[in-house]
Amino acid sequence: MTLQWFLSRTVRHATAMRKHVQKLLNHQRDILPKPNVEKLNAAIASLRRAVDAKADNAELEKQMVKLEEAANSWLKPYPNAVWRENVEVLLVALAVAMGIRTFFLQPFKIPTGSMQPTLYGVTSTNLKSDPNFKIPTGLERARQWFAGVSYIHVVAQNAGNLDAVEAPVRLLIFNIKQTLWVGGRSYTIWFPPDWGAPPEGTLEKRAELQPGQSFKPGDDIVKLKVAAGDHLFVDRVSFNFRAPGRGEIVVFETKGIENLQQDQFYIKRLIGLGGENLCLKQDYEVKGVDGENPESTVPVGHLVVDGKPLSAATPHFENVYSYFGAPTRARGQSPTNVLTYAKNHYFGHAMIRNLAPTREFQIRTNHLFVMGDNTMNSLDSRYWGDFRASQVIGKSFFVYWPITERFGWGYH
Repeated sequence: MTLQWFLSRTVRHATAMRKHVQKLLNHQRDILPKPNVEKLNAAIASLRRAVDAKADNAELEKQMVKLEEAANSWLKPYPNAVWRENVEVLLVALAVAMGIRTFFLQPFKIPTGSMQPTLYGVTSTNLKSDPNFKIPTGLERARQWFAGVSYIHVVAQNAGNLDAVEAPVRLLIFNIKQTLWVGGRSYTIWFPPDWGAPPEGTLEKRAELQPGQSFKPGDDIVKLKVAAGDHLFVDRVSFNFRAPGRGEIVVFETKGIENLQQDQFYIKRLIGLGGENLCLKQDYEVKGVDGENPESTVPVGHLVVDGKPLSAATPHFENVYSYFGAPTRARGQSPTNVLTYAKNHYFGHAMIRNLAPTREFQIRTNHLFVMGDNTMNSLDSRYWGDFRASQVIGKSFFVYWPITERFGWGYH
């Protein structure tokens, strides 16, 4: 039967027709008179026997005609049959998509810059400071779009003050629009990006908008170059068969973690496992992290787990400990070197809060400790401690947008 199904189009049509009529009969069996059910069953059985007996195409087509006549005679017609079928197909597709999302691969958007330069959140450049900049068009604009770069340009049509900037209107995980009001007139930005957590991650902050700010006709209200945050798939399968490993980039739920916004998903690098003792051994200091106080310094060190130091030879920590511009010194030399902060470069781990100098942290059993790669700007376990291992939903798997050097698997 299987080989016959592959070799004969008529057999495939006959099989599909029989299954379709059988499904309709099953749906209507309780509302049809018993004689009608018997006649339909007989027609279905006749077509099945013809297929099983490897009848020729003429005989199969004859039985198909009989089954069609029986279905038209005895089945009750459905109102809006085309709509019903389309809705049914859509529901099945949604069920399959939700199943994949729940058990296999879940899409995830990087919301902030805490994992830079491994993974990027939304970044932007305010172009109002460069009045000569011309937003590209044509092929260049298309090329930049594939790299995740877009432009937001809002020009004042009338004189007035900035009255309000509304929060983005959301549908599921998408921002649909965001509206500004200037001089009593509304300006709508369609499909704005996820700006990030307030106050830094807002349109007002990125576009340098102030309440009551005055604009004249033709002035740029918003002129931004926006680089989309990385969109990736989360592997929800692997950790069903093994425990998360040190250095993997994991996604976890915030529910139950004190001092964090609840019912959110965070993405960080797994640093410590249950039962381990963590501390940071200082390597040097970095100055310029605090833009308001450029001479202030932050101590930076490497991770020591149960007395054993990690290094660039530790899997998943090659970049973290391959310090950009880091000084080399003999073992045991005091950490008196001072580096200047350079955005989007690794510096090791900033020694603050739970991992401040001289402090150690004991991870509870069945708990995990995570940190962002951008430890100068990451709210992580150094602030709020460890969390239950059961809150991990998966690990980063594949960056599918934008198409940059981080696209694919090779960004770890």
